[in-house]
Amino acid sequence: MDHIKSFSRYLRSEKRCSEHTLAAYENDVRAFLDFLGSSDTSALLSVSTRDIHGWIISMSESGMSPRTIHRRISALRTLYKHLQVLGEIDHNPATIINLPKIPRRLPQFVQEQAMTQLLDNNNFGEGYEGIRNKLIIELFYDTGMRLAEMISLRLSDVDMNSRFVKVLGKRSRERIIPLPGECYTLLKKYLDIRAETFGVNASPWLFLTSKGEKVYPKLIYRIVHSSLATVTTLSKKSPHVLRHTYASVLLNRGADLNAIKELLGHANLNATQVYTHTTFEQLNAIYKQAHPRA
Repeated sequence: MDHIKSFSRYLRSEKRCSEHTLAAYENDVRAFLDFLGSSDTSALLSVSTRDIHGWIISMSESGMSPRTIHRRISALRTLYKHLQVLGEIDHNPATIINLPKIPRRLPQFVQEQAMTQLLDNNNFGEGYEGIRNKLIIELFYDTGMRLAEMISLRLSDVDMNSRFVKVLGKRSRERIIPLPGECYTLLKKYLDIRAETFGVNASPWLFLTSKGEKVYPKLIYRIVHSSLATVTTLSKKSPHVLRHTYASVLLNRGADLNAIKELLGHANLNATQVYTHTTFEQLNAIYKQAHPRA
């Protein structure tokens, strides 16, 4: 029995994990198997807590970040919990493990005026790809959706009459996000040129490549990175930075934290509260820089 394949089926059907998460967890378990010096997944059944501690030490000594180590051990905990349920093992060897401390990393975000500059200056072009690329940036900034959520958008998810978009988030949780005026206008323009370019019924997917195929993650990353590079010097210029930017803008303008949580599709407030720390530290930095008595 291939225990990794069984684990992947469990994650897909029971936990409803995204393909991205599935690939990450499978790679993490295979990395542990490599550490054990075996290619046979049955070796996973005779693992002790000491083996896992040894892996943690090995990863730390190789310079791996504490955050990555935490993720890898989380994958093992989930794997062994699954094997326990199947009756393959008696106890979970990954339950009580001392892990390296993760330094707090505040999310990066683009300044509001920089985003206004980017979207107001029409440097995207008027052709299909130009309008599509601008809409991708606008949607990330105006809705805070995740990369996987945007790629998976279908034409049927957009309600132009009610001016909202339906998003299928993590663990298949569905949420409704309103479309602001400028975003709505640009979306209407995009749908028109999309129909002219590929036909009305060309594809069920909202965003298409220049060849009429569903967009893919690397393409979206390139669009976002090249666009943000014109207005910011942030080290990270990714779709998730625009998600952080969306949350920070809402918070700075007085939005309720619970409302932001729902709009972002967070399962609990802990994930959302990190933006309060970001905003506080930003304001504190401005105060120290500008106030005469700071």
